[in-house]
Amino acid sequence: MNYIADKFNLDKKVAIITGGSGVLGTAMAGGLLNAGARVVILGRDEEKLQRKVVSLSEIGGRVIGRKCDVLKKDEIRQVNYEVLDKFGQIDILINAAGGNMSGATIDDEHTVFDMDIRDFNEVTDLNLNGTVLPTLIFGKSMADRKSGSIINLSSMASFRAITRVVGYSAAKAGVDNFTRWMAVEMARKFGEGIRVNAIAPGFLLTEQNRNLLTDTDGSLSERGQSIIDVTPFGRFGDPEELIGAILWLAGDASGFVTGAVIPIDGGFSIFNGV
Repeated sequence: MNYIADKFNLDKKVAIITGGSGVLGTAMAGGLLNAGARVVILGRDEEKLQRKVVSLSEIGGRVIGRKCDVLKKDEIRQVNYEVLDKFGQIDILINAAGGNMSGATIDDEHTVFDMDIRDFNEVTDLNLNGTVLPTLIFGKSMADRKSGSIINLSSMASFRAITRVVGYSAAKAGVDNFTRWMAVEMARKFGEGIRVNAIAPGFLLTEQNRNLLTDTDGSLSERGQSIIDVTPFGRFGDPEELIGAILWLAGDASGFVTGAVIPIDGGFSIFNGV
């Protein structure tokens, strides 16, 4: 095997993806399967999870699904035990569970002072603690072997002040800091074999946000247009466009990279509109 192929080879590596039944999680699972990895997708909805397993199985390779709430330690520990029992190791962890919630989103009719702190706590709990807890449990199994790659999901909301999404923004900023902190902790105490990085997707057009970013006739909504105006590529991204960075961070090709937060945003994070 030549150098390039060897560095990008994920054959028989074991990857766990939290939020694996979601749009982004499914896309990344497909990419890992195509690269030869064995993939375990986690989600809270058993029926949806199994539908995704069936769909992903058509790609080939080995994929299984496990019901798991990323805020429940006992459920994460059980998955950790099952994966180690089945495969003997955990090589890659992608923390893709998360998302925004309406209660922590400020619409045009309200201000931040109308927000219920319980809603703020709920969205930060899911996105920040829902990254921390799996990292502590699955990461410990990596630390025991002194080998592994952890990839967190950040957001453009942590790079720039994006209106409305106050809770989500705070949580993703916390994910960035935790990524850097954990990268140092793992390297200094468990060696250079464990790396912790993050990707920060820009605005991807999916069925979940299509009604927010576009109108019923397919044209851009006011918010969608405001995003395109400050995105140099002049378009939204596609979930499959995350896969290249995931494969790079998951394998040995990024062996000297840790603590990085990689924008995948069509230039959104670097352009101020002027």
